[in-house]
Amino acid sequence: MKHLLILTMLAALGFSALLLAEDKPVAVNPFFTDYGTPFNVPPFHKVKPEHFVPAFEEGMKRHKAEIKVIVNNPEPPTFENTIVALDTSGELLSKVSSVFFGLSGANTNEQLQKIQREMSPRLAAHRDEISLNPKLFQRVKAIYDQRATLDLTAEQAYLLENLYKGYIRSGAALNETDQKKLRTINQKLSMLGVTFGQNVLAETNSFKLVIDDKADLVGLPPAVVDEAAAAAREAGLDGKWVFTTQKPSMLPFLTYSPKRELREKLYYAYTHRGDNDNDYDNKQVLADIMNLRVERAKLLGYETYAHYILEDRMAKTPDKVYGLLDRLWAAALPVAKKERDEMQAIIDKEGGDFKLASWDWWYYAEKLRKQKYDLDDNELRPYFVLDNVRDGVFWVANQLYGLTFHPLQDMPTPHPDAQVFEVKEADGSHCGVIYMDFHPRASKRGGAWCGTYRDQCRPTGTEIDPVVNLVCNFTKPAGDNPALLSLDEVETLFHEFGHGLDNLLSNVTYDTTFRSSDFSELPSQIMEHWAVEPTVMKHYARHYQTGEPIPDELIQKIVKSGYFNQGFETVEYLAASLLDMKYHTLTEPQALDIDQFEKEYLTEIGLIPEIEPRYRSTYFGHIIGGYAAGYYGYIWSGVLDCDAFAAFEETSLFDQKTAQAFRTEVLEKNGTADYMEMYVKFRGREPKIEPLLKNRGLMQ
Repeated sequence: MKHLLILTMLAALGFSALLLAEDKPVAVNPFFTDYGTPFNVPPFHKVKPEHFVPAFEEGMKRHKAEIKVIVNNPEPPTFENTIVALDTSGELLSKVSSVFFGLSGANTNEQLQKIQREMSPRLAAHRDEISLNPKLFQRVKAIYDQRATLDLTAEQAYLLENLYKGYIRSGAALNETDQKKLRTINQKLSMLGVTFGQNVLAETNSFKLVIDDKADLVGLPPAVVDEAAAAAREAGLDGKWVFTTQKPSMLPFLTYSPKRELREKLYYAYTHRGDNDNDYDNKQVLADIMNLRVERAKLLGYETYAHYILEDRMAKTPDKVYGLLDRLWAAALPVAKKERDEMQAIIDKEGGDFKLASWDWWYYAEKLRKQKYDLDDNELRPYFVLDNVRDGVFWVANQLYGLTFHPLQDMPTPHPDAQVFEVKEADGSHCGVIYMDFHPRASKRGGAWCGTYRDQCRPTGTEIDPVVNLVCNFTKPAGDNPALLSLDEVETLFHEFGHGLDNLLSNVTYDTTFRSSDFSELPSQIMEHWAVEPTVMKHYARHYQTGEPIPDELIQKIVKSGYFNQGFETVEYLAASLLDMKYHTLTEPQALDIDQFEKEYLTEIGLIPEIEPRYRSTYFGHIIGGYAAGYYGYIWSGVLDCDAFAAFEETSLFDQKTAQAFRTEVLEKNGTADYMEMYVKFRGREPKIEPLLKNRGLMQ
């Protein structure tokens, strides 16, 4: 995972170590020696919290020395002695960062959190020291100015173009006074981002819905009850049942419990994380972040932070983002209102003397699904054994690209729960390694993501193979039963594995790439389409007790219910995307009352009270990280993935010509070429929105 950005872009520099002759020997530290592990994966079993700060400091020291060598080179700047030298600088820093931030997300503790608070501003200062180095910028500019006369490959030209623009966007052309202001802003933003994330994790871990009356478990599936009992035992509450705001725990309760007051209590805790006026409150933290981003954008010459971010994304401008979001909002909101009315009719028919509320949605949506399609999530879970679904994902990758996956034993892992596989090409050659860590725990942040411990590249001609890290928060095994997933979790696994394929099948020369969130969700989201294809489901969906494949009748119910609840799912997502854009199109710093700002804007766009945005402001981690002014990217990529999957529908599910084109033009080149050009080379034309509208049942 590339954590230390030389540029304020999605891309980051990769690094290579340089041990200077004058360096003194350092104490034994696993980061200071060759890993000596199979496939050179990180030696997690040897890494201790106390290793990180010395390794970070040594990494920054070496990186600075490498930059010094570049800027003091008496030879005229060339692509090799400047651009390639930059690309291969800082290997140690990259090694440390990938492990540290991987563990901080998936297996943190108080020591790691303290280190993160300490190192975050120091790392931000280090990034600025490089991106604002005037001599370094002049060397890059000199090469950029003569680019037309250089015999560069398309990949090299794209790298140079975006590297130069990145320096400009990072403030390299600012005067000394403004650069000083920018450094201060960047360090503050870095520290605030750490605080925001740690507050969300603390809030998530602090709430437990403890049930001590078995009558309050009525309606819950046995597996859900067993898991709640296990959670209680872990919390030292034997004989009771515990539900948390982690989605694998919360959503089954919201879906099946008829206890409305308990649903409200649990959902309120979830939606008010970071909004409880306590030590972990994020309202002022977020207000400070947004105001600093306004200042940063102004300092760099942009109208808003969204204009700054979108300049190098596929969308390019806020107007284009709003154009897509507004069109989809107009199509989805009436569908969501219809869904609400249908559920209210169920309430009224049952004699319920209340109006549907946000904490009721999952419960009555499940009733509506049962009524419309005779489909119950409990019917599906027994067929979605986690390991079988995982193997089903592997099978799809094999059918498309010929990849095979081989479990590795006695390997160092970031957590005992993690699984690890070697990935091989169709000819048996090594492709990469993938870690998979599936279940929630107190040390892991919520959600699902896919990163890397090492990226594929070959800047000096020697192939560096990827090590991928896929992390989820799926339903745990309950009692003697294996982990049984919901359909949503199945699709999430396919989604994150798509990101994994994007990293595994990367075929680039340089470690510095320029990926955009409104294009990079294409490889992940297209994989979701295969998850519910009957042919694929027949392969992985087998009953955990009998081993029988999922019946055709159930598959047909899934297919027929494909449009079910799409109004809700689209509206809650769009509400969060629009809220993200509203924050990032602020033109001046202001006294932000976060709750009031959010409430007024959601009212303005017409969000119905029965639906909360997918993420409320105080736990909207996406917009603190790489999806600031970019959460729209999932739906922008949705246009791409639906149109791309249509290419398979027009041929066959595993058409080799189409699969090969997608691999070579999208997965292998991602981050090294213009996004639209990549897509057009794959598809033969620009994407159309109609497949997305059809896929979500939003066609007018």
